[in-house]
Amino acid sequence: MSTAELGRVVMVVPTYNEAMNLELIVGRLRRAHPDVDVLVVDDNSPDGTGDLADRIAAGDAQVQVLHRTVKAGLGAAYVHGFTVALGQGYDVIGEMDADGSHQPEQLHRLLSALGRADLVIGSRYVPGGRVVNWSRHRELLSRGGNLYVRLLLGMGVKDATAGFRVFRRATLEKIDLATVISTGYVFQTDMAYRAITAGLRVVEVPIEFVERERGDSKMSGQVATESLKRITTWGLRERRKQLRGAMHRRRHTT
Repeated sequence: MSTAELGRVVMVVPTYNEAMNLELIVGRLRRAHPDVDVLVVDDNSPDGTGDLADRIAAGDAQVQVLHRTVKAGLGAAYVHGFTVALGQGYDVIGEMDADGSHQPEQLHRLLSALGRADLVIGSRYVPGGRVVNWSRHRELLSRGGNLYVRLLLGMGVKDATAGFRVFRRATLEKIDLATVISTGYVFQTDMAYRAITAGLRVVEVPIEFVERERGDSKMSGQVATESLKRITTWGLRERRKQLRGAMHRRRHTT
């Protein structure tokens, strides 16, 4: 689908210390998709990212900036950005990283797939997707984490941790952002899981994920641990629900 058919589209770009990357990625996005707006959500970056974002916005009416006073995590930044975008009447709300790992030139793949989906995920792990400049060890960890998600939560998404996505407005409204409390990278899995359990259609399209060349990754052992704990909790809860359902059906058929 074209952006004209989809309505108003905005990409939410959270930032924390991305002064080396932000201008480049916003420029690439605006050149690749002139009809798509940009909403930068900065978590009070000490390296001046917020001031840089303001300068970019001053020269481009389709770029706006939200300044948050604390670094509260990726999920909190996205929820804030999504909420503002919904309030501004956008029909499609997307998300992508500021570090260049998501290729703006491939955004059309996601937007085109919205004709048959409520949420489209740019996936590294479907046919045609790939990762560039990752060590084999890191890719195995990522693939293993996604396998763990699929087994524990029982959903078929191959890349539930991916952060290049587009949502229909109605999808975010049905998910109910006010109830989303995931703050770190587990937010991505949380949103996919909520969409599926709400009966919405999630589609994955292949993308090329390129490891950042400048700046430091925000992924840490603490973040990964939070994700595993949260996913395990959800998985055990889902299994208990399934067991109760099976027992209930058995009682009523015997």
